[in-house]
Amino acid sequence: MQAWVIGNWKQNPATSHEVDVLLDDLCAAMNTAKQISHDNFAHCQIMVAPSLIHLAAVQARLKDTPILCAAQDISAHSASTGAYTGECSAQQIADVGATWTILGHSERRQYHQESNDILLQKMTHALSQKLGVVFCIGETQAQYDAKQTLTVLDNQLTVVKALIDQQPELLDTLSTRLIIAYEPVWAIGTGKVPTVSEVSATHKHIKQTLAEFADSQANMTVLYGGSVNADNADSFAADPMIDGALVGGASLKAESFLTIASAFDK
Repeated sequence: MQAWVIGNWKQNPATSHEVDVLLDDLCAAMNTAKQISHDNFAHCQIMVAPSLIHLAAVQARLKDTPILCAAQDISAHSASTGAYTGECSAQQIADVGATWTILGHSERRQYHQESNDILLQKMTHALSQKLGVVFCIGETQAQYDAKQTLTVLDNQLTVVKALIDQQPELLDTLSTRLIIAYEPVWAIGTGKVPTVSEVSATHKHIKQTLAEFADSQANMTVLYGGSVNADNADSFAADPMIDGALVGGASLKAESFLTIASAFDK
């Protein structure tokens, strides 16, 4: 199975100039890696998700590189157009050349009160416009402490079950257009990191749950996110249950980001 390493830039960098610098560094580091290894991350697909204001420019810059580009969110109201001030549709995202979108990130759930119903609408819109979906799930510190992790994840995964039930014709599509990203909320940007064995067991549960929805989903790609960095990437990459990483802060530095990608490319 091909690994994935995805950089979620969130509300960073602040300026177009800083974006250009980051892309310069990233492309230069990719070229150096290609000269050294000659395969240019053949076993690991790299993708970045810039903020919406920078999405078109980043996509244009990366168009002729192996790096894919994703949006951080899409509108739940419509897949195309409408009177929805401040929203950006799946069609508009696809039109600028992005091929994926992140949905369900804990920060969207927390700050925008995104429910399972809203996320189902967004996922449906994304797939209707042939966008891939990186679907984020994860528990809070309180839920982790109360040993409710698997119950919380099962509830969040009902979005995938509902999609399959409503549109079974999408089953073949989901195998290549849906990625699950397990991000324990308490580990995102905090420096707190669960053990590899904990993450592995959780990923195994996620994959078993998806297989219960449909046999064809048994091999769904499941990434880990939550304070992944250049120092701990090797340990996560060594576990066969962990298919890659959704990276936050470490993706804003080309060197650390590609170090993580290199760990999963081995």
